[in-house]
Amino acid sequence: MGFKLAHQGMVLVLVAASMVGVSLANKEWGSHPHNHTTSPKRVIVGGSENWHFGVNYTDWSLKNAPFYLNDTLVFKYDPPSNTTFPHSVYLLPNLKSFLNCDLRRAKVIANPTQGSGNGFEFVLKKRKPYYLACGERNGFHCKVGLMKFAVVPMRHWRH
Repeated sequence: MGFKLAHQGMVLVLVAASMVGVSLANKEWGSHPHNHTTSPKRVIVGGSENWHFGVNYTDWSLKNAPFYLNDTLVFKYDPPSNTTFPHSVYLLPNLKSFLNCDLRRAKVIANPTQGSGNGFEFVLKKRKPYYLACGERNGFHCKVGLMKFAVVPMRHWRH
């Protein structure tokens, strides 16, 4: 029990730190002469690792922040086969569900076959926290495989 609470506390600190870090980075962009005014970008979730079991996606999201409104997250993963485990993408409703990998009220936004080829694209359309996770094996990929992350897209600053 103590480990679980400590783990949830650490994840909460990481999520909070990423949200604060993104906010601070956004403020820097606003005052910086070379501010972020380019068009929305396509970001492959996990980079060259793509979306698979065992990658720490919270760490990946921190390293790749900030994300902006209308950026597209691209989830690439192999379709289910005899040699690969299936993956999916779920949108969790809140921080508590995210911390516990509780999929009961989560929405499936990409099923196990949608990540093949060019991948599944998810556009960050609103300025709100998005809690994303793999929903396979009843949350096992989320809990044990670290297949979850939170993103809060920022608006583009212009002078």
